Amino acid sequence: MTTSITPTKAGLPPAPPVEAARRGFTEIIAPYAYIAPFFVLFAVFGLIPLLFTFYVALFDWNPIGEHVFVGMDNFSRLVGDVRFWNAARNTVSIWLLSTVPQLLIALVLAHMLNHVRLRLAVFFRMTMLVPYITSVAATAIVFAQMFDRDYGLLNWLLSLVGFEHIDFIQSVTGSHVLIAVMVTWRWFGYTALLYLASLQAVPRAIYEAAAVDGAGGVRQFLHISLPALRPVIVFTIVTSTIGGLQIFTEPLLINRGAASTCGPIRQCQTLTLFLFEQGFTQFKFGYAAAIGVALFVMVVALAGLNYFLSTRIRPVKG
Repeated sequence: MTTSITPTKAGLPPAPPVEAARRGFTEIIAPYAYIAPFFVLFAVFGLIPLLFTFYVALFDWNPIGEHVFVGMDNFSRLVGDVRFWNAARNTVSIWLLSTVPQLLIALVLAHMLNHVRLRLAVFFRMTMLVPYITSVAATAIVFAQMFDRDYGLLNWLLSLVGFEHIDFIQSVTGSHVLIAVMVTWRWFGYTALLYLASLQAVPRAIYEAAAVDGAGGVRQFLHISLPALRPVIVFTIVTSTIGGLQIFTEPLLINRGAASTCGPIRQCQTLTLFLFEQGFTQFKFGYAAAIGVALFVMVVALAGLNYFLSTRIRPVKG
């Protein structure tokens, strides 16, 4: 009497139980193995340092001496520190002055580039990345010279129309405007290319049909371009919020005489600069960690609020 083996769908005999079990285990584990490197790197360079920052914030932490547990004293001191609130105001001010114009300019520029027929269009699109790849140090030097009180190009132009020279670097509003212009100049091209890539996925026939129905450029922008850009706009709002609230290099470089305080009256000292001053010039690591925790909470709260609001704004009707 012979025993026949029932063929599988592929015409092959079934795999032995051990091999089938091994193959099933491999298929289960493989997807996790593919994504494991990201989570390992995130844990080592992101999560663990973040948790350690929370831990250090509970101590009077001397980097070469004792670590005295003080509980919430660093946070209590932070609430009553006028320098912290000044840095928080400066951070929010610079963030608003740089983020809103940057996103609006990028939005309009992307819409124009998507419709205007240009020779060497690829060249012009690539040139928008030049500010993004330019050294921040070089950018700070150029803009500091342009906004200089005595010999700056901008003050020279203002003097031609009868205005007095403005000391941008040493004034609160002027320094905020200077930093905001630097940030906007650096990032608007990159953001515009993100918007442009999303717009180019919209079929040209939709715009042509809208034009046949009598829709002008503004209505096409409001009813076709904006809805198509909605996911990318949400992404850029959130990332601009995270980056804008952590701004460090620009205010550090524009006032080289008082780098960590950004001037004698702390006119443009941001939260990251205040953290740097406390941690790496005064070596108050526990207090600096408390500033870092406060900044983390602030970034998460504002980024979450921006995401909540931007995802609920509906396209204009009519």
